Amino acid sequence: MAAALASSRCCCSRPSLPPLQTRGRRAVARCALAGGEKRNSFSWKECAISVALSVGLITGTPAFGSSAYASPLGPVIPDVSVLISGPPIKDPGALLRYALPINNKAIREVQKPLEDVTDSLKVAGVRALDSVERNVRQASGALRNGRGLILAGLAESKRANGEDLLDKLAVGLDELQRIVEDRNRDAVASKQKELLQYVGTVEEDMVDGFPFEIPEEYSNMPLLKGRAAVEMKVKIKDNPNIEDCVFRIVLDGYNAPVTAGNFLDLVERKFYDGMEIQRADGFVVQTGDPEGPAEGFIDPSTGKIRTVPLEIMVDGDKAPVYGETLEELGRYKAQTKLPFNAFGTMAMAREEFDDNSASSQVFWLLKESELTPSNANILDGRYAVFGYVTENEDYLADVKVGDVIESIQVVSGLDNLVNPSYKIVG
Repeated sequence: MAAALASSRCCCSRPSLPPLQTRGRRAVARCALAGGEKRNSFSWKECAISVALSVGLITGTPAFGSSAYASPLGPVIPDVSVLISGPPIKDPGALLRYALPINNKAIREVQKPLEDVTDSLKVAGVRALDSVERNVRQASGALRNGRGLILAGLAESKRANGEDLLDKLAVGLDELQRIVEDRNRDAVASKQKELLQYVGTVEEDMVDGFPFEIPEEYSNMPLLKGRAAVEMKVKIKDNPNIEDCVFRIVLDGYNAPVTAGNFLDLVERKFYDGMEIQRADGFVVQTGDPEGPAEGFIDPSTGKIRTVPLEIMVDGDKAPVYGETLEELGRYKAQTKLPFNAFGTMAMAREEFDDNSASSQVFWLLKESELTPSNANILDGRYAVFGYVTENEDYLADVKVGDVIESIQVVSGLDNLVNPSYKIVG
């Protein structure tokens, strides 16, 4: 997974948030104050009024087949208190690790204290290193005591690679311990990231095959049976402080194979290359509405818009729910495996009243709105999340309407795409 990823590239320092803009063929409903104020400066009341008066919030350009905009707010909103279940995980890497279809307590006991290093570093000065040292000792002990169980959990074909990674992890933990002893606080975060990459790759090596059967009606669509990573290069216009910015995105086909497969197939078709950002209002960044009358991807083999069903994987379920929101199913307490917890959560836009109307329009949540507190938001279970921006996600706040996606390129996982339509002539 992350261990194989190249370093990110984003030029210069990050400037202040650009003014909110509206551009495109259609009016855009927004949920923020006008002008150049920061994206977290509006109140819940103002936001609710704006949503109530607008037809939709998620599709700044509507999906297709209707002039209605999709909206994260329906007529019934569950009590958000029932959705809260402990401290939220906001780090995209951690969300992806916990979303893997594995059940190995031993590796999770190594993972958790390493992730806790982030919280330990929030303490000012070198005092933070005392907490980091406890985290490192806990992770090291868990690795020593649980190594056998971790190895037993690896897929047989990946056992040798897993052993090598565990050896590297043990060496890296010793190196992190020496960093702490040398009181070199600045070196902790980069070493932590490296070790968590080892952990994540070991956990991916525990997945043996694809965990469930795709429903027959979707089985011939492009499907991502596993994970893939892409790099999205965006040309930032009219901003002297930022040039080209490259966002690394991990697509999760274990929990959204149809949705992620559709997107990856479009990436390979170069569908998004040269396309402008069509919405950037402090709530989401969105693109995917092509030029012309169609508001989604027209499959040249059929001459029709290709749509994908709403696809939601619930924690504890063996397969995703298709074609219905969790609200429609009455599952208000259900937790999604891919929640809208992280800045840069990537999901499909769709028409408000058609769960199965998604095609090519995608959005990235900017995560500052009071509409989307982690573990208590009203987007989970209503829109299909299929990945997270894992590098340079903070720079999404600087992307604006009219900025251009120069390219999206697959950097790993393309072999996990089955039924690729881009290989079909025509």
